[in-house]
Amino acid sequence: MEARFINQIQIPKNPNRRFTRPPHDFPRFIRASSSTSQEPKSYRGPKPSKNLVADFVSRNDDSVRSLPIYVGGASLLAVLFNRALSGIAPVADASSSQSRADLLALGLAVTNLLTGLVWLSIRPKTITPIEPEGVDCKVLEPNLPASIVSELLWAWESLKVATCCKSLVIVYNGICLIQIGMAAKSPEDKKAVVVNTDKLMNGSVYQGVMKSKAQSYLANLSLYPGRSELPFLPPNTQAVILQPLGDKGVAVIGGNTIRGFTSSDQAWISSVGEKLDATLGRCFVDSNESSQETDQ
Repeated sequence: MEARFINQIQIPKNPNRRFTRPPHDFPRFIRASSSTSQEPKSYRGPKPSKNLVADFVSRNDDSVRSLPIYVGGASLLAVLFNRALSGIAPVADASSSQSRADLLALGLAVTNLLTGLVWLSIRPKTITPIEPEGVDCKVLEPNLPASIVSELLWAWESLKVATCCKSLVIVYNGICLIQIGMAAKSPEDKKAVVVNTDKLMNGSVYQGVMKSKAQSYLANLSLYPGRSELPFLPPNTQAVILQPLGDKGVAVIGGNTIRGFTSSDQAWISSVGEKLDATLGRCFVDSNESSQETDQ
């Protein structure tokens, strides 16, 4: 039945339909070429724009700073030379337009001279990292679990590699968990100055951080009177970050460069502090529960 039904179907003929053949130059085969066989192409994306004026100024800083002096001196000489050759009396006459123009030109020339002197006297101070003066130390709380020790050492290695950190002290729950990196040298035994947790926690710097529960960044430590509360840091420590660890501790991070911690470093250190607070909080909670069960 199906075969008979198919035979009965007739396709209508359309004599007006024409079948076009593909042109002779139509590609019948497509050859795929690997990327290794082609020569490497240059980058065709957007390129950063160049500021020619800024590049010129950065390359010729001394000449640009001295330029107003040369312009002002040349203008002053030109005004005096013009005054001498114009035949006008050397005494300034307010009724003369030439005198008024000369006075205005003299004022502009003197302004250029003063601007050049100011530019030469004010120069940006080059900030370079310094070598901390002290001894290298590594002091860990002996009763810490291995997981906490590895977490603290990870934080130290990360800060040392990614930022200008040269000293790290973490005080949590009234205990100095770690003091690592450069530390101040004791004048008695020439060893590292040990962190006095009671003195640190009673100081205004620690109390201010714990009260605000926000990171405190001392970009230039020499300008802050609170540096006397951090005697365990090298005496030439340039910058310090005090990162609160919840409401139970703080991390003291010392750097070797003034304003060496960028805004991204500060944000990242805050994240590291939150991670340390979570890990240390669980550890101390578990230790407290185990001690209570032992007492019972």
